[in-house]
Amino acid sequence: MNEFTTIKTRADGGVLYADFNAPPLNLMGPELAGDLGKLLKEAEADRSVQVVVFSSLVPDFFIAHVDMLQLPALRDALVEACGEPSYAAFVARMSRSRLVTIALVEGRARGAGSEFVLGCDMVFASRERAVFGQPEVGVGLIPGGGAAQHLPRLMGRGRALEVMLGGDDFDADLAERYGWVTRSLSDAQLRGHVEELARRIASFPAEGVHTIKSRIGSALPPAGEMLIDSVLFAAGARHPDAQAAVRALFIRGLQQPGDTELNLGAALAS
Repeated sequence: MNEFTTIKTRADGGVLYADFNAPPLNLMGPELAGDLGKLLKEAEADRSVQVVVFSSLVPDFFIAHVDMLQLPALRDALVEACGEPSYAAFVARMSRSRLVTIALVEGRARGAGSEFVLGCDMVFASRERAVFGQPEVGVGLIPGGGAAQHLPRLMGRGRALEVMLGGDDFDADLAERYGWVTRSLSDAQLRGHVEELARRIASFPAEGVHTIKSRIGSALPPAGEMLIDSVLFAAGARHPDAQAAVRALFIRGLQQPGDTELNLGAALAS
């Protein structure tokens, strides 16, 4: 496995551990998207890798959200990663990969970070530290990476609307109850549980694992519907009202370490 700018990797048998390391916030920008695209291509080509576990080395953040200052460059990176200038296309491709993907979330996963989590096969979250959110409505946007398609299927229409229209933060226990994450666990249990499960899956005959994943693929939203959301997000980001709302958040500390990013759900309503 090659070295990456924003991801640290280590292999343990059939499990590849990939830790995001793009401080201070792990924003989903061109570097992280480019590294993710390369990592997935390399891992898919390596038949010894069966499971990929994603986590973060940055305290408080899994993936904060999309980098609002680098949207054009991000689209260019996504073309390299998945053939289309669409984060939704990348998420859909990951979901349909032969690899079993597990998100181990110990910090904030909002916006594109939440949508990355939704694209993984399983999600395990720290009861003490994980936070989930879809804050796009606060600046007049639709989630563009698949949340509008994944969340209603996972939690029902009413709860999905609560998440996306309210734009607030959700802790791990409530996210588990809603179906956003597979399971919430204490910090003392989390890593041990995920590592044991990953090793267990990787120890089984690969053909059976791949066949089961492909059959469960029928529960995924259609990639075409996710791509529509990506187009709507890009169009919304060009609207003057959205641009004004984003500028106001930047003045208050968006994409900077501090209270706004730590408590983004509350910041949207104040």
